Amino acid sequence: MTDHAEPTAAPAEPTGRIVLLTTSHRVAPGVLSWPAWQTLHAADRVLCADPGHPQLPYLREAGIEVTFESPDAHALVEACAGGRTVVVLPGGEGDQRLTDGLARLAGSGRVSMPDLELLPGSYDLPGARLLDLVQVMDRVRRECPWTSRQTHEGLAKYAIEEAYELVEAIEDGDREELREELGDVLLQVVFHARIAEEADGDGGADGDGEDAVEAFSIDDVAGALVTKLIHRHPHVFGDAEAETPEDVSAHWQRTKAVEKRRESVTDGIPVGQPGLALAAKLAGRARTGGVAVELPRGEGIGYELLELAARAEAAGIDPETALRAAARAYRDAIRAAEGLAEPGE
Repeated sequence: MTDHAEPTAAPAEPTGRIVLLTTSHRVAPGVLSWPAWQTLHAADRVLCADPGHPQLPYLREAGIEVTFESPDAHALVEACAGGRTVVVLPGGEGDQRLTDGLARLAGSGRVSMPDLELLPGSYDLPGARLLDLVQVMDRVRRECPWTSRQTHEGLAKYAIEEAYELVEAIEDGDREELREELGDVLLQVVFHARIAEEADGDGGADGDGEDAVEAFSIDDVAGALVTKLIHRHPHVFGDAEAETPEDVSAHWQRTKAVEKRRESVTDGIPVGQPGLALAAKLAGRARTGGVAVELPRGEGIGYELLELAARAEAAGIDPETALRAAARAYRDAIRAAEGLAEPGE
């Protein structure tokens, strides 16, 4: 008897690998993850449809050859035949045409698909979207007829309005509204900083040599804030110790006093703020500054309110917040007497 060996199937040809290498425009070009550099160096081909892609100069420095090509899905799959690895560098907006084509091929079941991999070459750090905000604000300032004409003075009222709307969102406990109002307050900061970039350092707005003001940018604002936070938190960034919120407040007040070099504890208190808040702030400064002074006495509701504000501050109560809460309850009572539902219902 003769043994007949069963015919063996030819081994399937390797289908290869397609790598879509994404990068963040918010991270400096050339700063790529180690897996990204390994994949680029090991790839059989690296394709990019955009000759102006910001990563290209750094890939050339690293000795990586890039082909300027925008293949469709079929061509890309064929380029991987034989087990080759092809890396594609999409543009900033991605390549919807290519990804949709690959999805259709994979779903058809008629094509042996290469392995598909999405490889992030760089990641956004926390706060990265703030860079987008700065870029958008810059463009709006240059191109919008209304925005381009605004001044610090003209925008001041909006800062006050947005601050009050933020407080209202906090008091309402509306998280979605809180997020939006925080954005509106942030817009005021970025808007004013953008205007400040245009200050005339040679001679004021009219260029007459008088009242010259120095330009500054949002980076200067942020940099000064970072320096202030580090300096006023020696228990976090230095060797000082703070076990309680009171210890932290004491550190803050001491460093603030050295920075400001104020003659009076009342220096720096804006007198244009609401009356109850002003009275409480003055009382708080006098108390923490160890200034023994009696409340002034006089006729009228103003002196009574001053005493109430000082009492509230000493008890750790914000009189403005307390009065707003009482006023909101009063508003709801009025609406109920009118047969109306509470606002928001």
